[in-house]
Order: sequence, then structure tokens, then C-alpha cells
Amino acid sequence: MSLAALALVLGHAAIFGVIHEADEGTAAHIFQILMAAQIPIVAYFVLRWLPKRPRESLPVIMLQACAWLAAISVVWLT
Repeated sequence: MSLAALALVLGHAAIFGVIHEADEGTAAHIFQILMAAQIPIVAYFVLRWLPKRPRESLPVIMLQACAWLAAISVVWLT
């Protein structure tokens, strides 16, 4: 979901350019939904798999955190 949000932001910037609008558009709302919807999914994964298999689940959690930070940083920097 983070990678989809990142692709959405980069695609929107590539097509329309980086413009600061007074009102958020559809792309911004979809981005917000994608970023918020993944929180319970990641929380479930952490609660379910981290106690059982910490060695295998930690790389997945770190990858998710990096993808989340990449999507947020693109929005923050534009």
C-alpha cells in the first residue's frame, strides 16, 4: 500500500507537475486512505507474527517502515 501511494504521488507529479492547490484533489485523498488503511494491517502483522517469529518478521516490518517513510518523504518534500 505504501508503494502504491508512492507511485500515486510520483505519477501525479509527473503528469500534472508540482503545484500547490488550495483544495486537495482526488490523488491526495486516495493517498491519505492508503496510508491510513495500512496501519491496522501492519498492527495485525506485528501482533500476530513478531512474538512467534521475530527473526523472520523484523525484515518485513523494516521494509514496510522504509516504504512508508519513502511515501511520506515525497509528499513532504514536494
